[in-house]
Amino acid sequence: MIKAVDLRKGKTVLHEGELCIIHEAQHVAKGNKRSYMQTKLKNFKTGTISDVRFSVDDRLEVPYVEQKQYEFLYKEGSQFVVMDSESFDQLTVHADIVGDAAQWLRPNEKVTVEIFNGLMVSFVLPNTVELLVTDAPPAIKGATATNQMKEAIVETGAKVRVPPFIEIGNRICIDTRSGEYLERAK
Repeated sequence: MIKAVDLRKGKTVLHEGELCIIHEAQHVAKGNKRSYMQTKLKNFKTGTISDVRFSVDDRLEVPYVEQKQYEFLYKEGSQFVVMDSESFDQLTVHADIVGDAAQWLRPNEKVTVEIFNGLMVSFVLPNTVELLVTDAPPAIKGATATNQMKEAIVETGAKVRVPPFIEIGNRICIDTRSGEYLERAK
């Protein structure tokens, strides 16, 4: 059992007897009123996403989910091919399970896959990834005084807001949960 206040994106829970994956979770506290968790739950069987509000003290059942390390190899249509690092078995993962993580995936990236009753239910990247900037507008003189962010494109094709000093060829660290620039890679 887990308290609703501990719900995070990507967590697998049982809600009303159905296996669900937390798509979004936000703690809301309004003045004198009781705080609550506003969540979006994706039903694993039907694929429907529903808005559900929980009291922070509500408890949800967490099913036993096996976590395994895999290595992302390549994308083939709407399927992503991953390899078990120990047995070298290759599995295909549908784009629905990969979700937003697809924009940060590059070959040989280590990922964690959650398996429930033999079915792959979740695909989790590390919290930060290091990517190469492939396209960025040039820095404008004097733009550092106002700290205006600019849009850069990284090697996976994703767009990221970065500080003006980032140039093509720089390696940057990105938070995969929010898609935000963190720092230049060391």
